[in-house]
Amino acid sequence: MRRHRTSDHAAASTPRPTRRIHEEPAGKLRELAGCPTCQASYRNGRWTWETPPIGSYAHVCPACDQIAKDDAGGELHLAGAFLAAHRAEIEACLRNVEAREKREHPLKRIMSIRDEEDEVVVRLTDPKLVIQLGHALERAYDGKLELPATTADRSSPARGRWRRD
Repeated sequence: MRRHRTSDHAAASTPRPTRRIHEEPAGKLRELAGCPTCQASYRNGRWTWETPPIGSYAHVCPACDQIAKDDAGGELHLAGAFLAAHRAEIEACLRNVEAREKREHPLKRIMSIRDEEDEVVVRLTDPKLVIQLGHALERAYDGKLELPATTADRSSPARGRWRRD
């Protein structure tokens, strides 16, 4: 049963704001959008790998937008003598975890894997992927893992470090 408010109630005269504000960058998208870059589709409030239906409009997904702007959500720094000796295996482990996560969450991706001085830097679109990849390396190869205390701060990328000598 629905409650009825009296007409003299303070909130009765003010209209309810629209829930979807398309002009705001953080606002929700209209339903049935498709990313022209990666073919992900936006349905029911989330990005999925379902094929965009005919008649859906094109909108670049947040992950493709981050990759185009080179704006990482997280970084995982890898170092140590073990890394140099087992680089291919470690990279395969990272790609496997990314593939598993990307199946369910299209916005979780590895942007790049780069050599910088004496370490390898893995740049990611999602800060939580830093934690998942770090734990996967720790489980598979042991080593020392340092992770951010939280991924809630979106002002700078989450940075994690894994090292095994």
